[in-house]
Amino acid sequence: MKQFTLLALVSLVLPALSAHAASPSGADPVRVPTALHRLPPDYPVPYGPTTVEAITEVLNRIHAYLDANTPARLVDRQTGAAITDLSTPNRNAVVERGHFPIISYEWGVTYSGMLLAAEVTGDTRFRDYASKRLNFIVETTPYFHTLDEQGLTGEHNPFRSVLHPNALDDAGSMCAAFIKAQRAGLVQAQPLIERYADYVMTGQYRLADGTLARKRPMMDSIWLDDLYMSVPCMAQMGKLTGDGKYYDEAVKQITQFAGRMFNKEKGLYMHGWIAGMKEHPEFRWARANGWALLAKTELLEVLPEDHPGRDDILNLLRAHIRGLAAVQGHNGMWHQLLDRNDSYLETSATAIFTFCIARAINRGWIDPLAYGPVAQLGWNAVTTQVNAQGQVEGTCVGTGMGMDPAFYYYRPRSPFAAHGYGPVLLAGAEMIKIVQSGKAVINDSALHFERQPDDMRHAN
Repeated sequence: MKQFTLLALVSLVLPALSAHAASPSGADPVRVPTALHRLPPDYPVPYGPTTVEAITEVLNRIHAYLDANTPARLVDRQTGAAITDLSTPNRNAVVERGHFPIISYEWGVTYSGMLLAAEVTGDTRFRDYASKRLNFIVETTPYFHTLDEQGLTGEHNPFRSVLHPNALDDAGSMCAAFIKAQRAGLVQAQPLIERYADYVMTGQYRLADGTLARKRPMMDSIWLDDLYMSVPCMAQMGKLTGDGKYYDEAVKQITQFAGRMFNKEKGLYMHGWIAGMKEHPEFRWARANGWALLAKTELLEVLPEDHPGRDDILNLLRAHIRGLAAVQGHNGMWHQLLDRNDSYLETSATAIFTFCIARAINRGWIDPLAYGPVAQLGWNAVTTQVNAQGQVEGTCVGTGMGMDPAFYYYRPRSPFAAHGYGPVLLAGAEMIKIVQSGKAVINDSALHFERQPDDMRHAN
């Protein structure tokens, strides 16, 4: 790239210099600066608008990889033989091992991403991916319930989180995915949905004021991640049942988390908050901020327009996006610790931010002039992290709550960190809508977004 730029400089500037030397009056003094202005920048990632075809190719690559490497099949863990007779309990029954487990909060996001990709592209392969695995879970749950009742599962129960959720990670994300699939007519999962939702609403430990909390690493610890592990489930339950208590609880959680953890000056959240501390270290971990932004985005998608908490959530979303835009990295990625530019660039958070900003633009919640280029540059950066095999690289592995910078700086990254796949599917699908809107333009070699009459119906 640098060699190309040097050659381009020579080819553009040399004729201008020759003309200058040949002219007794010194020729046109504007020609050399003009030639320099036309030099192609040496961008580290693609720059400018993309195409539906280019986005779809990335999504197809991811789908092909995941479809081949996340089987939905029971096998005997000792012999490896397939188990097809669900009438006979087998204490060695497990889900066939793939690159990623198909029951996890990360895969709840992946199912949501597949469903959105199917909706936007019209390609039923994405829908079928989610439908096949979600129906497998529904159909196989009674089998493991029987094994569990007979005491045959022991420590090898792959359906433990389905039958006995005991953390928000077990319940919230999968519940939201099941509800979306059920609303789309792809699965009938009401018993599972109700079990998950009951845990989220009544089973999880809380502070005295009702804020969702954990007992680790210390008692009364609030993890920012838990907004996504709870709020989308509540939001989807509100949509599914029409019961306003779910919307009210979702608004309450977002509001009470923000009161403790959102830095209004920076527009960013700290990752963890522990009751009883006089000072709270603010490590603004990227993916946790992504979970918080995604929770707000998911809630606003279904929260009734006349709900009394809607304006507060919308204003918080705008403030958060404003803070995130200010710390986007030079190549479109965001840093592992958002406001520490010497921490590494991280893919899963970048994809989440890209999706949420694109969705906010498409819904008219924020100004496309200000934030369209942020989303486009974010997506362009994400595409460089999807390898030829369809793996998403550069994703931080699962991460606990830390109280020192080294903990976050040195978390490993891996294409086998499951957290990156769903966000990239979501981001790509939503960016297709951005492309189809025709708002992205190049003016004087810079990317801009044109505002259309209905773009600011909600953004103030």
